[in-house]
Amino acid sequence: MNLEFEKNKDHNKLLLSEINQLYSKIKQGGLAKKQDVKIKDHQKMTARERINYLIDNNSSYYEIGAFAGYEMYEDVGGCPSAGVVVIIGYVSNKLCVIVANDSSVKAGSWFPITAKKNLRAQEISMENKIPIIYLVDSAGVYLPMQDEIFPDKYHFGRIFRNNAKMSSDGIIQIAAVMGSCVAGGAYLPIMSDESIIVNKTASIFLAGSYLVKAAIGEEIDNETLGGASTHCEISGITDHKASDDKDALNKIRSLMSKISSSQNACFNRIKSEEPKKSVDEIYGILPRDKTKPYNSFEIIERLIDENSFDQYKADFGKTIITGYARIDGWAVGIIYNQREMVKNKKGEIQYGGVIYSDSADKATRFIANCNQRKIPMVFLQDVTGFMVGSNAEHGGIIKDGAKMVNAVANSVVPKFTVIIGNSFGAGNYAMCGKAFDPRLIVSWPGAKQAVMGGDQAAKVILQMEKSKLKKINKKISSKVEKELHSKIKAKYEYQSNPTYAASRLWIDAIIDPIETRKWISMGITMANHSPVNEKFNMGILQV
Repeated sequence: MNLEFEKNKDHNKLLLSEINQLYSKIKQGGLAKKQDVKIKDHQKMTARERINYLIDNNSSYYEIGAFAGYEMYEDVGGCPSAGVVVIIGYVSNKLCVIVANDSSVKAGSWFPITAKKNLRAQEISMENKIPIIYLVDSAGVYLPMQDEIFPDKYHFGRIFRNNAKMSSDGIIQIAAVMGSCVAGGAYLPIMSDESIIVNKTASIFLAGSYLVKAAIGEEIDNETLGGASTHCEISGITDHKASDDKDALNKIRSLMSKISSSQNACFNRIKSEEPKKSVDEIYGILPRDKTKPYNSFEIIERLIDENSFDQYKADFGKTIITGYARIDGWAVGIIYNQREMVKNKKGEIQYGGVIYSDSADKATRFIANCNQRKIPMVFLQDVTGFMVGSNAEHGGIIKDGAKMVNAVANSVVPKFTVIIGNSFGAGNYAMCGKAFDPRLIVSWPGAKQAVMGGDQAAKVILQMEKSKLKKINKKISSKVEKELHSKIKAKYEYQSNPTYAASRLWIDAIIDPIETRKWISMGITMANHSPVNEKFNMGILQV
């Protein structure tokens, strides 16, 4: 391998190491020494201990939204992992979503990002028709921010709306109340299909003893008001009483073991084959500098099963690679931006990573084929946007781009998105960004999402500032201009980092590139629980 390869490898492995170190810190949640003692005194397990006990031994599991809340709400102590842990994994050999409140983070209070993450967990369950398990231990809405979490369409109330919709759709919901469950949050376990409550450590009520005293003058303790005995023997709200956390989790495993297998979508799968070339070499192929070109086929060969690639329209629209392949045995359609410069049919040079009219047209046709054949699609993003300039505009780039966006939006087969490098401008949309409902969207450690690159953005904003000053006969000195450019660029670069995207749940996870095959395979396994019954229809288009 050449020197450039080794430098790329060192750079990309360093980025991955930094992400892994940050992840290790985030997994500690909000546990301080004093809180840790309190949990042990009550024989309670932490959120992650509960999940590790619940999932099947030696089975694969995947965490969603681990970086949610990162560097947010710092003025009130932060909110690691949004105060809730979400896992996709196996319980009694059934693939399901597990949602566990982390009571070490502000007693499991719900911040705005907490609600968003819970809704994402429910969305995954609803789209793929797989069971969802709630491990409840929460003090409810974080009151100082109630205006950002309570009344809007995708705020706290949407959780309960989804509970009802999932129940009507036959999606299994099991809840175990393992600590506090108060106020509006009390409806979540009770709107589930079956509920468990842990004796002495868990309680459910609309208002605790202090509020009851203030509101109606009644004096009563929390255990009598809403403990396990009350709700299992008197109100009948809960279905099972557990002696401790492990007993509750064992009960969930027992209930899950008796659930019948669901229908499947019959996506095509054969025996898995390892990629033709070493997956580890991805680190050296991917450039340190995201503006530099590389051959995207080199990445494809290390992600797909050996000799499984059938390229579609290989000699047309070369700035997007399209083709059928297999990943871990699953048949997939791959759409990937070619990062090398190529020549079009007229012999003209086209920039890598840019979507031209011909490549957009090709991708649209390919997406339609995948929908017709019920083949899940994998979008590998390293896109700087659509081509600009008079030639592109006169050639109808907006029209052709709109067709591609339309095809992505109206697709009925599962879509999975991996942000490998750049994800800029409308290219993010055309290549199935978060707004276009990918079943999962993940990022490699060095990837970036933004309207445009930091340097370009800084130049544009700087030009706007100079134009404003010019109108009032003022100028910016070269020194001030340089300082302003650096400041704008730094801010833009920070906001385009994967940790920034992950903290706001624009992506589901930041993953090790060599784990990409596993994530996609798990995603299709999950999606295979939900048959595709809709028909692909792109509606009215300008052709």
